[in-house]
Amino acid sequence: MTSSSSPIYLRYYVGHKGKFGHEFLEFEFSPNGKLRYANNSNYKNDTIIRKEAYVSKAVLEELKRIVEVADIMKEDDKLWPSPDRVGRQELEIVMGDEYISFSTSKIGTLADTDSSKDPNGLKALYYLVQDLKCFVFSLISLHFKIKPIW
Repeated sequence: MTSSSSPIYLRYYVGHKGKFGHEFLEFEFSPNGKLRYANNSNYKNDTIIRKEAYVSKAVLEELKRIVEVADIMKEDDKLWPSPDRVGRQELEIVMGDEYISFSTSKIGTLADTDSSKDPNGLKALYYLVQDLKCFVFSLISLHFKIKPIW
């Protein structure tokens, strides 16, 4: 386990280029607590959503806990499917002295992991990404009203 005083940096990106242009979701936590979020869905000429907020030390500690529980720092992406025309996802984490950077194709469903050469590693990534997305969406909705009610 990483000591609670060690900083964490985490960046996640998933996206593709298709009929509606470059569509993606990206978020990043900096060691100073800055959370950057971007979501670009050009569907029906939507505009890119960009949000920035600072989160507390407790939120960064919870982020570290989520990453530690996932055991993702022990994985290796060399047997994972390469990014393709369907899209790509990237995960980069710096936690203490440890650094990982993964790049693989989009995982649509958990069943997609079963046909890979490293199903356990891809499942670890899949579950971690689901947890991170829920975490980030919760933080963004707490800080901002994306769709105000009039």
